[in-house]
Amino acid sequence: MESHLSIDEVARRTGLSAHTLRYYERIGLIAPVARAPGGQRRYAAADLEWIGFLLRLRATRMPIGQMQAFARLRSEGNATAGARRALLEAHLAEVLAAIEAMQQAATALQAKIGHYRDIERSLPSSTTDERESHATGPLRNRPRAAARDRR
Repeated sequence: MESHLSIDEVARRTGLSAHTLRYYERIGLIAPVARAPGGQRRYAAADLEWIGFLLRLRATRMPIGQMQAFARLRSEGNATAGARRALLEAHLAEVLAAIEAMQQAATALQAKIGHYRDIERSLPSSTTDERESHATGPLRNRPRAAARDRR
């Protein structure tokens, strides 16, 4: 990998827009990025690795405020390793709870789908044909006056 990538190259590699990369830098998720003589941002390999980690946190739906707290702790060095671990453990517990809730919801959906399949299998095949023929059958086609007479 090149040692100094432009913002467009990093955007292409990460899937983030240049706007998002600048925003992440502005709010402290990304440390200030080195600049070329003309002022253009130049990202190092370590910056790309950190952005990759931020993307994984984002994929777990970690709120930006927590991501910022983690980034601040990271910038303070190894002395904050315990605090960073605790933050990640708390978030992991939330992620695992959300996964469990989604698994339960998926199980309920599968059961309901199975229930409706069972109902469909138990219906006589002519039931669907009868419903369709009633919709377009003789009662539909006869004049309204004749229909009123039968009421």
